[in-house]
Amino acid sequence: QVLLVESGGGLVQAGDSLRLSCAASGRTFSSYAMAWFRQAPGTEREFVARISRNGITSSYGDSVKGRFTISRDNAKNTVYLQMNSLKPEDTAVYYCAADSSPAATKYAGAYEYWGQGTQVTVSS
Repeated sequence: QVLLVESGGGLVQAGDSLRLSCAASGRTFSSYAMAWFRQAPGTEREFVARISRNGITSSYGDSVKGRFTISRDNAKNTVYLQMNSLKPEDTAVYYCAADSSPAATKYAGAYEYWGQGTQVTVSS
């Protein structure tokens, strides 16, 4: 069992930056690839970013490429999402997720553990 707790969300203005954190407890954090997803009201959960177990490889959704950066600190059991140049369309609940499979995927159903989410609101 892995418990994930997100933090760092809030209300910001367009163009601002925000850093989300996801603290993990339970089984060995470094055994899991980690990802961020987001979901706005009335929409499907959208892939944002994924980072490999050792932090070397990462991938991003097209809508956030060049603006968001995912990173992890295995010593602190934490994954981060640095969000720059935020836009109103980035408004959503952001979730972190853990995947024990080494195969990179953007499919939410492949992730075994999820946090409760943190709200990010970007005003124009």
